[in-house]
Amino acid sequence: MNMNAQFFVLKQQDESQAKADDHFSLAADIAAEQYRLGQRVFIFVDNADTAHAIDETIWSFDPDSFVPHNLQGEGPKGGAPVEIGTTPPVGNRKVLINLAAHLPDFIRRFNQVFDFVPVESVAKQAARERFKKLRQLGANITTQDINR
Repeated sequence: MNMNAQFFVLKQQDESQAKADDHFSLAADIAAEQYRLGQRVFIFVDNADTAHAIDETIWSFDPDSFVPHNLQGEGPKGGAPVEIGTTPPVGNRKVLINLAAHLPDFIRRFNQVFDFVPVESVAKQAARERFKKLRQLGANITTQDINR
């Protein structure tokens, strides 16, 4: 397997200020960057509420920074360059941004995975499990601290 995974470890001075979606703006920025590099991106989420939340985050970009994206089942037949959903994506996508508590069963379809280690302890433990799973799959894993 030739998969690269990058985990962004969110750091916050005051853990009591941490929110469940602190990493959404970072995920949206990564999606935009990957789109501008010509990649087709899939953002994997746990549920429709999270899908709508990340969709709104991407829509909030400056109009000059528009990123074509859609929720699964919407948009063009082959899906927009950035697709958001809970089931396998439409078409060939090699970049995964994981916003779910677990990795998708179809993880092997991707060459590049971006994931997040939130500040909140339960979410942090779930991220540790995803990290272990990716290591078991033979992914090349890097981490980067992000101060929020």
